[in-house]
Amino acid sequence: MKVIDFMGIRRIAAGFSVVVLIACVTSLAINGLNFGLDFTGGTLVETHYSDTAPLVEIRSILAERGYADAVVVAFGSDQDVLIRLPKGFSDTQGAELLTLLQQSYDGAVELRRIEFVGPQVGDELKEQGGLAMLVALGMVMLYIAFRFQFKFSVGAVVALAHDVLITVGLFSIMDWDFDLTVMAAVLAVIGYSLNDTIVVSDRIRENFRKIRKSDPVSIINISLSETLGRTLVTSLTTLLVLMALFIFGGEMIHEFARALMIGVVVGTYSSIYVAANVLLGMSISKEDLMIPVKEGAEFEAMP
Repeated sequence: MKVIDFMGIRRIAAGFSVVVLIACVTSLAINGLNFGLDFTGGTLVETHYSDTAPLVEIRSILAERGYADAVVVAFGSDQDVLIRLPKGFSDTQGAELLTLLQQSYDGAVELRRIEFVGPQVGDELKEQGGLAMLVALGMVMLYIAFRFQFKFSVGAVVALAHDVLITVGLFSIMDWDFDLTVMAAVLAVIGYSLNDTIVVSDRIRENFRKIRKSDPVSIINISLSETLGRTLVTSLTTLLVLMALFIFGGEMIHEFARALMIGVVVGTYSSIYVAANVLLGMSISKEDLMIPVKEGAEFEAMP
């Protein structure tokens, strides 16, 4: 097996991560997130047209009638239309909107659903979603510390925080909609990245105990090289599924797939360069991973 010198560029990788994190945190602090209706409140109207829906005409009509901020997109097919109205609108106004569309179209316009989310519900969702991520990170740190060692738990949590901040930060930088499906994807990113980090950490621990005459950098390079095939196969197959969902899954799952694709790429990178980098930064050694021997065990083993 060829051993790849991953840790040879660990300082470059650390600098790259720091620059990206600074950009993401700065954007989150200045621009915030473009929260969807799940968080801001508003009205969602789904309609079905008897023929191809004239999206440009629909946008023009809504702008003339005072709905300039309405978002009009095709939903699933060219006959289905999804209209998002910003906060301040109600379900009653959504019904009035449907009447307006029916009057301005020669064919039939069928109402599929009208949903209203109040801003109070949106505030609760933001608070509970943020709390869920913090609890998840805390439980991960406890689990890794119990199963492996404290330094591994710090590396895993730093890698997970790295993945979450970059995924959410890119949504802020690109001004993409951030709704409940994206929040679910961010939590899924935590699970995916954690699984990959645990596999790598398990191999690092095993090699620290097995390889006696190598330094920590060499042992980590060997461990990463041994798990590289599994990591790449898992990531690529997951990305293929997510790309299919992103292209063919429809509007409702579009942002979910996008967030997961970002998370899978960033999570694969962090499993190699962030978690392992933190271990070296904390001076991981063979002594940290030695199996404790019970007092008097050597005498019990004697005949």
